Amino acid sequence: MSGGSAWTGAAVATVTAGYALVSRRLSTTAVSGPMVFAGFGVAIGPLGLDLLDLEHDAGPVLTLVEAALTLVLLTDAMSVRRRDLQVGGFLPGRLLGIGLPLTIGAGWLLAWPLLPGLTVWELALVGTILAPTDAALGKTAVSSPRVPPLVRSGLNVESGLNDGMALPFFLLFLAALPGTHASEEGVAGVFWRALVVSTVLGLAVGGFGGWLLSWSRGRGWVSGTWCQVFVLAVAAGSYTLAVVVDGSGFIAAWVAGFAFGVSQRRSTAPEPADEGADTARLAEQLAEFMASLSFLVFGAVLLGPALEHLDWRIVTYAVLSLTVVRMLPVAVSLIGSRLALPTVGYIGWFGPRGLASVVFGLLVVEEQHVPGVRLIGRVVAVTVALSILLHGMSAVFLANRYGAWHRRAAAARPHLREGTPEGNSGTR
Repeated sequence: MSGGSAWTGAAVATVTAGYALVSRRLSTTAVSGPMVFAGFGVAIGPLGLDLLDLEHDAGPVLTLVEAALTLVLLTDAMSVRRRDLQVGGFLPGRLLGIGLPLTIGAGWLLAWPLLPGLTVWELALVGTILAPTDAALGKTAVSSPRVPPLVRSGLNVESGLNDGMALPFFLLFLAALPGTHASEEGVAGVFWRALVVSTVLGLAVGGFGGWLLSWSRGRGWVSGTWCQVFVLAVAAGSYTLAVVVDGSGFIAAWVAGFAFGVSQRRSTAPEPADEGADTARLAEQLAEFMASLSFLVFGAVLLGPALEHLDWRIVTYAVLSLTVVRMLPVAVSLIGSRLALPTVGYIGWFGPRGLASVVFGLLVVEEQHVPGVRLIGRVVAVTVALSILLHGMSAVFLANRYGAWHRRAAAARPHLREGTPEGNSGTR
């Protein structure tokens, strides 16, 4: 290990340990984990100590963020249950089926006048990269018991599924952009390998893997700890098999998560009685840790350089992306839902941009010979940074304010739509 790499490793270990020691205390404040890690990333990037940059560390950086997103996609898909989309499922159904496509379209159109010089497909990539939401950036907003369960569950399910649903748009727009590696295969080739073949592989690995685990459990052959390790193997297997056939490892992992979760829930095998009975616990904890490190990387290789090239167009687009581009499609998608205006506003505001946007942005920036990718990277960096700051700082305050409004409204109107019971999804 070189001296520079050793110093980088030591610095990352120090900030990780430091955050761990105060993580519970910070969870009740306006300071979030992504703020800490992204800020530290800027400090060790080219704008600060210059210990980490994309030009020299592209391989490890991309490996980390791709592994993080793979685990997040798989574990999010595993946790989605049918009742999440049946009991109170109108909310995520509207947000994903209507709101997500409208958000991509609105982001695409708004980028046109504000980001001159980008081609139509580069503009489409901007809209798509910044469409997925990340509940982790405003965790209190979707975990506070003050917020009605229907809203918490709806935002959780939306966040868990929209990054996977945005993937096909991202891959097809990237293939349509001349000069990218994906364009060499063409839109038809990407559609076939990334969407069709990767989906089939994900179903096979996830479904068969889930069946194998249930079969082994039924015979008492597998320990609780190794149940959790098995989930990591399913994530790695689905991703790498798709990459081998030039497909999308992300789509394969996402689909594998659905298939694995369904297979496990259909199983009648007893849960292991020993340590680690929660099958997905290790994968979820590892995904959370790797996502935190990904925000550190984001601060160093995307945000730091972007801060040196700020202009009013980029900042304006970032602000509008977090407000108009998110809130207007949400409002349209909830027409006729009978949800009150404060609820629509709360759902519209808490659409943070996070890990998926960071990974998509880095994958685009890696296409260094395409003229517009640097501008795309700066727009993504500033938008995600503003989201980390604004959504993180407002989560506790707005959750309390909205919760207080809901308590008063529910007392005055017993049949308030927001009081509809919901599924039992965990916080993502």
